[in-house]
Amino acid sequence: MQISRRHLLALGALSTAGIPPLGEPSRATETMVLTGTDADHTVDWEFQVTQGRRAGEWTTIPTPSNWECHGFGSYHYGSDLVPGEKGNYRHSFTPPAAWAGRRIFLVFEAAMTDTEVRVNGVSAGPVHRGGFYRFSYDVTALIRLGQSNLLEATVSKESADNSINDAERRGDYWNFGGIFRPVSLRAVPAAHIDRIAIDARADGTFTADVLLAGLTSAGQVIGRIGGQTFTVAVSAGATTARLTTTVADPPLWTAETPNLHQVEVTLTDSAGGPLHVVTERFGFRTVEVRPGDGIYVNGTRVVLKGANRHTFWPTLGRASSPRLARQDVELIKDMNMNAVRMSHYPPDAFFLDLCDELGLYVLDELAGWQKRYDEGAGAPLVAATVTRDVNHPSILFWDNGNEGGWNTALDDDFALYDPQKRKVLHPWTTFSGVDTSHYQTYASTQSRANGSNVYMPTEFLHGLYDGGAGAGLNDYWKLMGGSGRSAGGFIWSLVDETVARDDLGGTLDTFGNRAPDGILGPYREKEASFYTIRDIWSPVQLSNPGYYASTFPAGFDRTVKIQNRYAFTNLRRCTFTWQLVDFPRPGTGTGHQVTAQGSGPGPDIAPGGSGAVTLGLPALWTNADALRLTATDPTGRQIVDWAWRIKKATDYVALLVTPGSGSVTATETSSTVTMAARTTRVTISKTTGRLTGVTGFSLANGPAPAGGTAALTALTHFRDGTGWVVRADYTGDLASVRWRLDANGWLRLEYRYRRTGTFDHLGVNFDYPESQVRSVTWLGDGPYRVYKNRLRGVTPDVWAKPYNNTATGSSGFQYPEFKGYHANTCWARLTTTEGTITVVAAEENLFLRLFTPATGPDPQTATATYPTGDISFLDGIAAIGNKFHAAAALGPESQPNTAASTDYHRTLYFKFDA
Repeated sequence: MQISRRHLLALGALSTAGIPPLGEPSRATETMVLTGTDADHTVDWEFQVTQGRRAGEWTTIPTPSNWECHGFGSYHYGSDLVPGEKGNYRHSFTPPAAWAGRRIFLVFEAAMTDTEVRVNGVSAGPVHRGGFYRFSYDVTALIRLGQSNLLEATVSKESADNSINDAERRGDYWNFGGIFRPVSLRAVPAAHIDRIAIDARADGTFTADVLLAGLTSAGQVIGRIGGQTFTVAVSAGATTARLTTTVADPPLWTAETPNLHQVEVTLTDSAGGPLHVVTERFGFRTVEVRPGDGIYVNGTRVVLKGANRHTFWPTLGRASSPRLARQDVELIKDMNMNAVRMSHYPPDAFFLDLCDELGLYVLDELAGWQKRYDEGAGAPLVAATVTRDVNHPSILFWDNGNEGGWNTALDDDFALYDPQKRKVLHPWTTFSGVDTSHYQTYASTQSRANGSNVYMPTEFLHGLYDGGAGAGLNDYWKLMGGSGRSAGGFIWSLVDETVARDDLGGTLDTFGNRAPDGILGPYREKEASFYTIRDIWSPVQLSNPGYYASTFPAGFDRTVKIQNRYAFTNLRRCTFTWQLVDFPRPGTGTGHQVTAQGSGPGPDIAPGGSGAVTLGLPALWTNADALRLTATDPTGRQIVDWAWRIKKATDYVALLVTPGSGSVTATETSSTVTMAARTTRVTISKTTGRLTGVTGFSLANGPAPAGGTAALTALTHFRDGTGWVVRADYTGDLASVRWRLDANGWLRLEYRYRRTGTFDHLGVNFDYPESQVRSVTWLGDGPYRVYKNRLRGVTPDVWAKPYNNTATGSSGFQYPEFKGYHANTCWARLTTTEGTITVVAAEENLFLRLFTPATGPDPQTATATYPTGDISFLDGIAAIGNKFHAAAALGPESQPNTAASTDYHRTLYFKFDA
């Protein structure tokens, strides 16, 4: 199969620049890929599964793949496995006759879980056990060059080694079977370079341990970096050589500056003739854990902002491709993350290549989810992990298992293959001076961030449905964002691991509440936390907390004061763009129109410093509806987008609630008062003072207090200029309600209420049948809903979304979700089967609640409360918890609302258009 040089690198062929053309047998490593190169480019092999769907049938299957995703065998989650399910593979291939005299290796990038291999009916070697690791066989003696050969593999979903099953197959995630990463033949000269392990430091010192094989005479190993050459002599039979040099002032690798270099290494014979040439990519950088201080890269303290990533796609299982890997890396970086943890196994090599290229710090992990490998089973898997991944500058740490799934006898093994001697972590406990404790409350996070060890939780704020992840992060990050001994942390998790069950008609299966933990949906849909995290983790932050509101605080002087939270980047390398925009009026469109704009380089603010962006706004800038400010990083990636409304709520009342001619009449019965203007008839109950109906519309039973009591004491009605008023007075928490229908058809509602104490909800409710709703358009913060502890990441604009009943991460999978709390609403236009209901707010900071969101099964503590009724106008909303902690444990922003000492007063305007 023809493959690119880029894929050769991912497959471990040690190639790109510096490798001679294929077909020069004296120098080149040649690779023949027997499967496809990845899940996007597959090759059919003959296949039979022994149990489950299509058991016993010989047919074909695309490779690489997980067989469950192609209609074979059975789906299994966690320990829900049926022993004995195996896949039998057959594939014929013809290697080139020109490979005569070479050593030929059959390389599996990974197969789940035990793999028995035969070439031309002869065993290639011992059964390989372990589902996430590269393994190979020397098949030189078994291959018939220039002729057809038969490769057979039997892959067992369960291992014959119980410790392999404990470490890999009993975790809290989906288990698959099959050859899910590529298989290739690799031909090298008889005397060859087996592999290279590099240690390249920030001071320019370079060391490469070169592993050799088949050297029958003395020679040299020659290294070349750019124009700099360095050598070491080797004797006959040598199996190792060490190359050393120093490069003056090399560009350094960090997640912000992912500068990569290449070393070309040549093995020569005694006459200097080249025997084998390989090229390896690396980065100059130094990583330190300074005890009781922090994590340092190139002498600079860094804070890791990351997520836990499974290799996963709904229709592919754990089979992947560079395209899908790049999509994940780009999304991670779009959230202003600078790190990713491999959970809970080593990823595809091309994912690490992309982390090197685009800039992400990586925790690379040996499998072991709460249970461990035996030493005999784990030792070769440590070797496989480190020897494959050692030269990736993105990798800062090795993880020895997860949550107790470590065998301490393996801790020292990582350094056997790693000349950099990276630290080994035990995720969820303290090891190597780093406290990685999982799922701490706000209070315990505060304690640990100021403890004696470097604090970097490898899992925190466990997502479940719409809870966790971004909810609570603002408070947590004030503790974890570099203060004390904090070195950051990793949110659980990146994506909802939801399988598209082909045996259930494509149903997306989350396995109850076990798999929908992601910031992103299964097909990488952006859930609300994506934008919250992006805002909180932006390397450019506003200095004035008041500027995180949707409108300007007093005293705006055409400058915006900012902080630089990069570790290595001066903000003068970023670009800042301002825009003045106008918003469309209800019923005329969505989004905004740019009326003026300007951009330029950022101010000269060093990492950790503060300063201001001066905006070149025109003299009449206050005539615009809003000001937007966007920052992009040196690569052009947008890192933050702020917007502030210039026009206030009262301005929109003046624009939208226009006077009209005509008259208003009122009629009274024993139980109601009805006001009529034009085609609008509004009926108020004399028993409750609440709306009982509007002609043609089902809005009713409001304003009812979102909490507390309201006993009607008096109700009056009277003409008021061109309108008619119904006034209701109460005892209890609701003080008064004043309805006024104007001749223009607008219905004005004024209400006052008071509360004493702390409450999840402050405001009033109405009833409206959810089944009648079709869509909403609104001017306010959006497009996603909010909670009290997830207010960041939404921006003011005119947004629109159709009705959906998405249960985040569980069903529906339409985003943004329709239902929930919507912040800073100025006006909203609800389209229903009965017509359009327009609401305009006369005061700022209104939360519009639209119905009660659906949720998936057993949300545990990842819940938020909602008031009774269907549509609410609120001054205070509830926070949401995460999988393991109720909201109250997540910090100040997650506490109930403390009621103001004075009355709450709001005015709303309603318009009903059939």
